[in-house]
Amino acid sequence: MTDEAFSIDKRPLRDLLRQVEDGRAQLPEFQRGWVWPHPNITALLASVSQGFPVGTVMTLQSGGDVRFKHRPIEGATPPPGVEPETLVLDGQQRLTSLFQSIKLDEPVVTQDLRKQRVSGWFYADMQAVMDGQTDREDAIRFLPRDRIVKNFRGEVIEDYSTPEKEYEALLFPLKYVLNPREWVSGYQTHWDFDRDKLLFWQDFDDRFLRHFDRYQVPVISLGRNTARQAVCQVFENVNTGGVSLTVFELLTATFAADEFDLRQHWETQVKAAWDAPKYRILKDVSNTDFLQSVTLLATAARREDAVRSGVPEERLPRVGCKRKDMLELALDEYVRFAPLVVEGFKRAAKFLHQLYVFDTRFLPYGTQLIPLAAILAVAGDDAQSAGAQDKLARWYWCGVFGELYGGSTETRFSHDLPDVVGWIRGALGEPRTVEAAQFAPGRLLTLRTRNSAAYKGIYALLLKAGALDWRTGQKAEITQYFDESIDIHHIFPKVWCHGAGKDAGLSNSIVNKTPLTARTNRIIGGNAPSEYLVKLARSAETTSEQVHGHIRSHLVAPEHMAADDFSAFFAARKAALLAEVSAAMGKAIADDAVEEAAEGL
Repeated sequence: MTDEAFSIDKRPLRDLLRQVEDGRAQLPEFQRGWVWPHPNITALLASVSQGFPVGTVMTLQSGGDVRFKHRPIEGATPPPGVEPETLVLDGQQRLTSLFQSIKLDEPVVTQDLRKQRVSGWFYADMQAVMDGQTDREDAIRFLPRDRIVKNFRGEVIEDYSTPEKEYEALLFPLKYVLNPREWVSGYQTHWDFDRDKLLFWQDFDDRFLRHFDRYQVPVISLGRNTARQAVCQVFENVNTGGVSLTVFELLTATFAADEFDLRQHWETQVKAAWDAPKYRILKDVSNTDFLQSVTLLATAARREDAVRSGVPEERLPRVGCKRKDMLELALDEYVRFAPLVVEGFKRAAKFLHQLYVFDTRFLPYGTQLIPLAAILAVAGDDAQSAGAQDKLARWYWCGVFGELYGGSTETRFSHDLPDVVGWIRGALGEPRTVEAAQFAPGRLLTLRTRNSAAYKGIYALLLKAGALDWRTGQKAEITQYFDESIDIHHIFPKVWCHGAGKDAGLSNSIVNKTPLTARTNRIIGGNAPSEYLVKLARSAETTSEQVHGHIRSHLVAPEHMAADDFSAFFAARKAALLAEVSAAMGKAIADDAVEEAAEGL
């Protein structure tokens, strides 16, 4: 390729999207499909709405000797047979996201962070946009395709299904961002041309919409005479991995300007610090997780400095660890706080050991390690007293059994650090995580696999309560746990429950499961409890009374097992497990569904 083989210029975003719409810009067939989840699209829209750069687009002029099969960008429907003028080599995800979210008059079909298919509309919360304290990403919302938000019970909590409801809520649909005339006309009429509302719209237009209207995209255009081999090489270079740079990679590049190798520090100073077997619980901590903890400490320090300087409350910098916060992390802050966070993670591993959580297989939430390490790093010795450890354990179990650390958690992290440290030091009341945590008794009936954090949490509570192996009477010592000789098995065997006509959902729930060694489980087999209790006593060369004592350590009544009374066993075990969860969370849990559960047995 020669210098003349490509050109670089800027093109208006609206013109690029118009080319996508009419088919002048299409994709080479070898491009993979559009895969961005809606939070990525939100971040992109937020950047454009502030006039921030979102990277370049690379195109290949078509019509040369090298021809590629092509297809429209997803969502575009150009006239049949139209030939593209350019093929997009790099920037497909960004162009597709922008085209579908602000150009099409139909729901965006995308996916969530769990890669589940979702569809909906992007809106700008006009009031949040005008609030200078709100992150722009938080001011952009993704609403369901019917524009109705419901809670987990299916109850409507927000309804924006008509333009009038949009006007009332001051929610602007981004499908109108390049041509807002129709929407603003309805907005003005709805508010009866109220002067304040008109001024509010003008300010919103100036602060938000004008960036889309004037946005310029850098475009690198490869000439139509570019050789096939060169095109393929360029495509491989710009699409390696098919994903955007991570925060860690961006900071690595930033810190390198000051001769600091972040990647080497992560490998040799951070990961190496917890390479011992006793830190096995930390093996899945990623470099981004570590950076989030460091950023929590750095932003907390900035806030404390501002408080000491007399900055008013409303202008204080916030504690946080979102992508934006991490990218603002300075090298001197990283150097200052990284060693503290390394120690915080090591203390977190020790703390989890005390709660009988030793292995990542049974770690309820890997994400909860991020604020836990930050809390222990900041609290230091203040977190080591018995009272502080009790508070920390209560916060931890509330997060687990309240199931509060799935999905987007950065906001919770930003609350946890000051809340829990202040609680430990006696300066604040209960943390928001503790206050928010709730555990419904019926949840026990739906916990069936270790995919659930609460399932893993109950396993740990049973081990901590002193569960003994039914055959040997030995405790679940750390060495056994690390050798993976203990797992969760059925109490009333699955085969027996099926033969006895027991509800499969209940018999496979955590209420009918407990930690046992593999050998003990083999003796149990598919036999009725009354039968395998005899076998266990014979194998252990001990009395039935001793075996019954081992069983009671699992919060199980052996007399119900000896009578093969599943209903009585289930009700008693459920009540016992709820009592353990209640004690761990420090909250009363009323089992108002005991009779209903018993009827379903």
